[in-house]
Amino acid sequence: MAMPSLFLAHGSPMLALEDSEYAAFLQDYARRVGKPEAILVFTAHWEAPATTFTATDGVYETIHDFYGFPDELYRVRYPARGSRAVAGLAAEKLAAAGLPAAKDERRGLDHGSWTLLIRMYPDADVPVVQASVNPYWPAERQYAIGAALRNLRKEGVLVIGSGVTVHNLRMVMWDSTAAEPWAVAFDDWLVERTQAHNRGELFRYDALAPHAKTAVPRAEHLVPYFIAYGAGDPDRTPEVIHRSYSYGTLSNLSMRF
Repeated sequence: MAMPSLFLAHGSPMLALEDSEYAAFLQDYARRVGKPEAILVFTAHWEAPATTFTATDGVYETIHDFYGFPDELYRVRYPARGSRAVAGLAAEKLAAAGLPAAKDERRGLDHGSWTLLIRMYPDADVPVVQASVNPYWPAERQYAIGAALRNLRKEGVLVIGSGVTVHNLRMVMWDSTAAEPWAVAFDDWLVERTQAHNRGELFRYDALAPHAKTAVPRAEHLVPYFIAYGAGDPDRTPEVIHRSYSYGTLSNLSMRF
């Protein structure tokens, strides 16, 4: 069964524990997607010079790469296994497209991956391959990475770009329950260009989108969006599958490509 390519917001690490509208969406949407043969997730919390894939058949370490959260969160484990076969196939596809690829046999799953997956596939019974990002590459290249991996979906691999479209921790309003207009305006612009397949403008978001510098002070949380977009069906109109905001500015915008 062919799988989609998704961009999913991973938000706060508390996503793994707190009941919320977004957590309920993830649980329900995974049921609708069905159980994939494997999951390939690009996480904003792993940066490397070349696109690097975890390459193991063993059980991953759960990395708690955050500070100052409740003790309960640090006790959470997501004991998924990896897949050397899927990692190798992904690396081969990038190499065939002239894009650098590498493998890492030791890295565990960071919270950009497991906080989502524990909501979607809580039994940890789907093989997972985690992939790094390089935020210094232009958006065109991020899209090309995804495009090179597009056919993996036909083999039952669910591709996920895990990031956040509006991610500026200095602008978070912890007591706010209403979305800030500037955050909404940035997402509106992003969605409109994406659904129109206006890649010429979309890839220049940093110069053209309203409030781009405020919404995206650094690109690492946005580039998984472009990778997931590239891995999607170019003949399909991208679909907003969830939209909400946490703490006034932290976007939970999620897309199916």
